[in-house]
Amino acid sequence: MSKPMKERKPRPVNLDLQTIKMPITAIASILHRVSGVITFVSIGILLWLLSKSLSSPIGFAEAADIVDGFFVTFILWGILTALAYHIVGGIRHLLMDLGHFEELDTGAKSAKVSFILTGILSLLAGVLVW
Repeated sequence: MSKPMKERKPRPVNLDLQTIKMPITAIASILHRVSGVITFVSIGILLWLLSKSLSSPIGFAEAADIVDGFFVTFILWGILTALAYHIVGGIRHLLMDLGHFEELDTGAKSAKVSFILTGILSLLAGVLVW
């Protein structure tokens, strides 16, 4: 004979996403994935720009003209910021794989430190780009 099925208790359903508060560790994890996608996509852009600049002296001048624009400079700064966050977040994840910062409180503190380090690196990238 088969066992009778248990009745499922009704679960609360919250469809209003604005009321959900995500922990800082979840935000750090999501941003790490987003920065990885940005870094992956930007590789194509940067390789195209490098290829153009190495093709000839005229190509170098064209690439320099492209990079001189404010919008492209802003995009390059964003790429460098995403790369910086991905590296900092990757180091944080490697340390967690070694057994450090695995508890809730230390994980939250390490996420805050990674945000601060990324902010500092982003400022440095901004100074270098502009």
